[in-house]
Amino acid sequence: MQLEALLNYPRALPAMPRTVSDLLSEMNREEPSPRRVGELIGHDPALTTRVLRLSNSAFFRVSRKIGNADEAVALLGLTHVRSLVMAAALGASFKNVPGIDLRQFWRYSLRSAEIARSLAGLLNQNQGNAFTAGLIHAIGILVMHIAMPDELVPIDMGTPPLDLNRAAAEAAAFGYTYAEVGAGMAEKWQFPAEMVSALANQNAPFEGEAYDPLAGVVHLASWRARAEELKMDAQGLVATFPDMVGLTLGLDLDSVLGKDPEEWSFSQALGAFA
Repeated sequence: MQLEALLNYPRALPAMPRTVSDLLSEMNREEPSPRRVGELIGHDPALTTRVLRLSNSAFFRVSRKIGNADEAVALLGLTHVRSLVMAAALGASFKNVPGIDLRQFWRYSLRSAEIARSLAGLLNQNQGNAFTAGLIHAIGILVMHIAMPDELVPIDMGTPPLDLNRAAAEAAAFGYTYAEVGAGMAEKWQFPAEMVSALANQNAPFEGEAYDPLAGVVHLASWRARAEELKMDAQGLVATFPDMVGLTLGLDLDSVLGKDPEEWSFSQALGAFA
């Protein structure tokens, strides 16, 4: 399937829920209103439930239980709430994707998001944008499996979805990858241009005419999260580290490995995607 046809495939790209669209519009304003954000979340019971599950999970380590949307906004701030809204919307949009272990996929996506946020902090980048970009960077994989499951069977058998060589396998087979698909989805969902660019350039953030630091952060974060899923040993980490991306950002292997994934608790957070 050609990329344009894929992006226009009716069942592959779920429509952005109206509440989520309104929330993103409010949070993209120069001075968003926390009160308005809380109201919008509170008007959607399903979204409220998912946001509260995530905000009370060990993943966000809040000091006390959050009971409503207004408290979530007050305690976590708009940056984290934006990420929670996107996580909740995505979890509700993608169900029973052929050929995909969704629990593993969301675990991987959440790890990528947390690593991206940590790396953005080291680089003085916007940590909220990095978290969101990390969370949604692989959404194109889900879209492709929904739209053309049969075409992906031989690729999945030889190069599973979270394999480090997955993008190369997709490019060889189709002429595009999950990165371009995810960027197309983000554009249709009216994400900020910076986010669309980061998704599009994530596999080659500093090649050709591209110079996209956020894409570089996502590249390193997704490498680290995939290596963890693959249970890569120290030798494998050294051999596969994207050193040119790291060098461009000023990050070495130790910087990217700086936070032990075993310290992170995802089990409760994953419940919000169920």
